[in-house]
Amino acid sequence: MRNSRVQDAGEGASPLDVTSVIDQGTFSPSQRWIMLLCFLIMAADGFDTVAVGYVGPALVAAWGGSKLALGPLFSAALIGLAVGALVAGPMGDKFGRKKVLIGSVLAFGLCTLVSALATSMIQLTALRVLTGIGLGAAMPNAVTLLSEYAPEKHRSLLVNIMFCGFTLGASAAGFTSAWVIPVYGWESIFIIGGVAPIVLAAALFTLPESIRFLVIQGHPPKEITRILQRIDRRFVEPKGGYCIPLREIADGKAPLAVLFSSDYRIGSYLLWVTSFMGLVVYYLMTSWMPTLMRESGFSLKQAAMMTALLSLGAGVGPVICGWLMDKVNSYRVVGGSFVLAAVLVLATGRSLENVGVLPYLIFFTGAFLAGALTSMPVLASSFYPTRARASGVAWMLGIGRFGGIVGALSGGPLLNAGYSIGLILSLLAFPACIAGLALLVQSWLAAPPSVATLSAGPRTTH
Repeated sequence: MRNSRVQDAGEGASPLDVTSVIDQGTFSPSQRWIMLLCFLIMAADGFDTVAVGYVGPALVAAWGGSKLALGPLFSAALIGLAVGALVAGPMGDKFGRKKVLIGSVLAFGLCTLVSALATSMIQLTALRVLTGIGLGAAMPNAVTLLSEYAPEKHRSLLVNIMFCGFTLGASAAGFTSAWVIPVYGWESIFIIGGVAPIVLAAALFTLPESIRFLVIQGHPPKEITRILQRIDRRFVEPKGGYCIPLREIADGKAPLAVLFSSDYRIGSYLLWVTSFMGLVVYYLMTSWMPTLMRESGFSLKQAAMMTALLSLGAGVGPVICGWLMDKVNSYRVVGGSFVLAAVLVLATGRSLENVGVLPYLIFFTGAFLAGALTSMPVLASSFYPTRARASGVAWMLGIGRFGGIVGALSGGPLLNAGYSIGLILSLLAFPACIAGLALLVQSWLAAPPSVATLSAGPRTTH
């Protein structure tokens, strides 16, 4: 924070709470633009994450070697995602969401573009780690920025719709790869996947910075007024300046210190456990479902169809879950979704012979599991104060990524140990249930924020 102290807003005039301006207003074209750009960031993330899977067979054909060498390549971006999230969250709280967003999107675009020049699997794997760092830095700051501009009554739904961009980008990667790789080679997919984020990074300069962040950092009221007038042209700057709930400043603590403070420590641990366990289940299922189905005797076509149903459910679940979160207790909605996912994945493992029921079980498993996981950043953004919001979302996502790595890597050892697909799926019910129970505990511990405020009117500098 700038070297300044808060004074009275002036001559009897009360400062205006900027959070109430957003929460009580309509969703303006300016806010829709913010949502669109954040949606496109998610789409670029989905494109990049999935496209490398389509590049794999072409790389083996071009460079030779074993298909086992693709394992490190596919998991490299997950490692980068975890590192990027853990580092960029505190940066977003210190330097602003907008600056970190622009830098991270530009970084993963450039790294993806350079990947087209790779001449070996080692080079490409290293570039995938760097690409993942940029991707990991972008997501939590996009979530934070949109959540701070979305009205409270629709916040969960809007943020979850933003995450649907990932699914759209992933689908686009499949269609694009099928068209360009056979004609232009594997390099073409990295060129497309790199140019798009670079163009997007240029568009991100039109984004406003979070007004909550600006208040905490002591920026001039006129700067905040200009942003609010982009949202509502009729808005008039208040004589008393601006304020923000005192809870949002977290006593001026460093962002990471807030996460481990007495007020937030237990909640942080519960969110991390939930994210870790949920992503263990998600990445094991999405990474190994085709192989598990084939090992169980399903044809290649049947295995592909079952995996597609899982992804189809994942596209529907987040929207429904977000809508429900805006109506009732968010923690119980998401925790209940994890518990239902646990029941469904257990039922799936025990219904492999029932081809009439199995497709429905897989579809609803994808819906509840993805709906819950997509909603986790919404919970984190509402739990943490402005001073540590980007850090809180980022660390939850970063620690969760390690669960994703465990899930992606555990399928092979489980199969080699002789476990059947039914037993593997049944085992996944345990981490899914732990994730749900952790959130249900969190729902009992969550406390309402303080109503005291921090003024952002005229200040004196020392």
